[in-house]
Amino acid sequence: MEKVYLSDAGPKVSPAIYGFYRWNDIVGDGIERMERIVNLCLELGINTFDHADSYGSYQCEELFGQVIKQKTFKREDIVLFTKCGLRVPNANQPDVRVKHYDTSREHILKSVDNSLRNLKTDYIDIFLLDHLDPISNLEETAYTLEQLRETGKVKNIGVANVSVFQHQLLASYLKIPVVTNHIELNLLNTSALDNGQLDYIKQRYMRPLASSPLANGRIAIGQDEQATRVRSKLEEISANHKADIESVAVAWLVKLGALPLIGTTDEQRIKNIANSFNISLDHQEWYELYTASKGELELEGSFFDDRG
Repeated sequence: MEKVYLSDAGPKVSPAIYGFYRWNDIVGDGIERMERIVNLCLELGINTFDHADSYGSYQCEELFGQVIKQKTFKREDIVLFTKCGLRVPNANQPDVRVKHYDTSREHILKSVDNSLRNLKTDYIDIFLLDHLDPISNLEETAYTLEQLRETGKVKNIGVANVSVFQHQLLASYLKIPVVTNHIELNLLNTSALDNGQLDYIKQRYMRPLASSPLANGRIAIGQDEQATRVRSKLEEISANHKADIESVAVAWLVKLGALPLIGTTDEQRIKNIANSFNISLDHQEWYELYTASKGELELEGSFFDDRG
């Protein structure tokens, strides 16, 4: 895969990114499975990996660090995302009583140092705030992010799961650019096209990172009305391209300029997402899929509604 710029101010990344946000139930499989998935991604040209301090019951970063330690690839040949902000109760975090957000200076600094140690690296390519804590001191938060970049511990700053207004609010306190925003976007959840998220990301000359590109498997196996309707159209279009329906579903995102953030641990699904870059949907095929997603009754009020 040919690498692309994340934004006008960001680094180059692979056009698909692998994230460990669905590893909570399989960390016990250990280092072997982690190494197998990482090597598969590298074989497919995916060299960018997305972490968070909480993924895998707060253990995924440490597992990935063990893979890095084996030196089967060079640290400088991969791009690492990690993030903090979302805190969830877990046996490994006995002080966390309730799910909440924490973007305080103290938590950010502690999380970054822990991530560097666990990932066996001395820098993070892109560090993100996962959600925005409404009771945080934003001036202090922004200063902390700027300080981390000045020290070299963090090369770039991003956000995840924030609204347009939250994105604008944080950016107004920063003297450095926000280079990415992770949003949920797929054929079964197109709200980012209607709520301004996608437009604002493009206005800031960034590429949107689309999490859950296969809707957590719903596109392939969902039995609800929307999933069934979309799958029927995908099957029709995929026959024309001689491709898997999941590859076509992700090609729909790619045509939007989005970078799919892979979360599946199924190796065939990872390959299906990688194959999406070999598919070029024509203009009307894209809209056929969008129409199938929205359904006739839902088109009113979306950007598709052309009434004056």
